[in-house]
Amino acid sequence: MSPDVFLALLVFSFVASVTPGPNNFMLLASGVNFGFRRTIPHMLGIAGGFASLLLAVGFGLGAVLTAFPALHTILKIAGGAYLLYLAWRIAMSRALGQGGEGNAQPMTFLQAAAFQWVNPKAWVMALTAMAVYTDPTAPFATVLLVALAFVIVNFPSVSVWAGFGVVLRGFLADPVRLKWFNIAMGLALAATLWPMMR
Repeated sequence: MSPDVFLALLVFSFVASVTPGPNNFMLLASGVNFGFRRTIPHMLGIAGGFASLLLAVGFGLGAVLTAFPALHTILKIAGGAYLLYLAWRIAMSRALGQGGEGNAQPMTFLQAAAFQWVNPKAWVMALTAMAVYTDPTAPFATVLLVALAFVIVNFPSVSVWAGFGVVLRGFLADPVRLKWFNIAMGLALAATLWPMMR
């Protein structure tokens, strides 16, 4: 992969990672409700889970989904149902998480990593990246380079959303504001399904 193609890949990775989507709306809500430090496992889980999804797609899973469209449909339905469940949980959250208080907990590393496998936006990003930026004459190396580009760019990009949440934390300490913020974030998360499920 030439340096200019790798640079283009980094730009694509940044735009795909930083734009609104399920992960970023959940991180914004987590930053507000739990703070930055408690959201770090969630951010690391996104980066790790998405890297594993990229590698799987690059090394053949994408071809399996193309060959068996029913699997793709099952994945979309399962991902959509789980996304709606997460949207509901965010919308119903009513208190800022402080230490270990209450039942609300931020998403763990493993939960966030597993979510990438049912996240419709993550699949679109992975399939697009592998289709556009890999080279059939050097498949192994270019698949690894695509995964590396996302590893470099993803964590800082998603950290911005958790940081925005932390900035809003003081303003949303008011229970009424927090209630409406969480409802809005739950609705925004559910709305991310619309372009993916058509």
